[in-house]
Amino acid sequence: MRNKTLRKNKLSGYKTTIILTAIMLPAIIYVMLFHYIPLYGLIIAFKDYNSWQGIFDSPWASMGGFKHFIDFLTLPDFWNIIWNTLSLSIVSLFFGTVLPICFALTINEIHGKHFKRIVQTLSYAPYFISTVIVVGMAFSFLDVDKGMISNVIKVFGGTPKDLMNEANAFIAIYVITGIWQGLGWGAIIYVGTLANVDENLHEAAVLDGANRFQRIIHINLPTIIPIMTIMFIMNVGNLLNVGFEKVYLMQTAGNMSASRIITTYTYEVSLQSNIPQFSYATAIGIFNMIVNLILLVVSNIICKKTNGTSLW
Repeated sequence: MRNKTLRKNKLSGYKTTIILTAIMLPAIIYVMLFHYIPLYGLIIAFKDYNSWQGIFDSPWASMGGFKHFIDFLTLPDFWNIIWNTLSLSIVSLFFGTVLPICFALTINEIHGKHFKRIVQTLSYAPYFISTVIVVGMAFSFLDVDKGMISNVIKVFGGTPKDLMNEANAFIAIYVITGIWQGLGWGAIIYVGTLANVDENLHEAAVLDGANRFQRIIHINLPTIIPIMTIMFIMNVGNLLNVGFEKVYLMQTAGNMSASRIITTYTYEVSLQSNIPQFSYATAIGIFNMIVNLILLVVSNIICKKTNGTSLW
């Protein structure tokens, strides 16, 4: 009887495995077809790719195949591009990490359920607005002649400037519009984590004389530290992958010195130049990927040693 039960459980286990594998199969096929198989195309970074000759028949690049990498590293504008990318990424990372945490802690302190839902809904809504629309709104609000912000400056006796053409204002505009669009959405995961905090901890803290601020610091904040760490590691791993679409849409002749980053430069040499340099653009992409991978591993190691939380 026992053997029959074991065989039945084993057979049931096999059926479950087959069913789960069948469910996963479409996703596995999709990832293999569109994410792994195309990786062979990365070899064009080491070749002088010609679309007529194809990937495999194109000649290998000089300098042992590293010509395009060396060309990028010795580019006169290389350090300016890297600086623009890093400064934009670091400022966005700082405010995009700190402000959603503060916002989530604030929302968690709202006791009225209906008011809390209204606040959350209003904060989430901008996330679903297209980036094109957000940039268009920025251009409209900051227009020197008819912009709302320019009119406010005129009311107070100031002289409005064309901020969208100011290189010094580019990062501020990028970050502020990004915060407005993504603050509520970035706080979702923290709000969800805070909802699971044991109320008994707060009751015990109140009995011990802790005020609201002390309870936030010593109960709520430690609860979301693991999530904060994971999100930080993942964001650091994408430090050089600044969103191309928004930066490209915000680019003007006046702010080009501050808005030319790795992704926009890659677009310039691959699709905007008279002679598309696909090998060169691919080499830049690989360089970007390697640097991001190094940053991801280093940040993961540091976080693991400091607070014991990591991706692996």
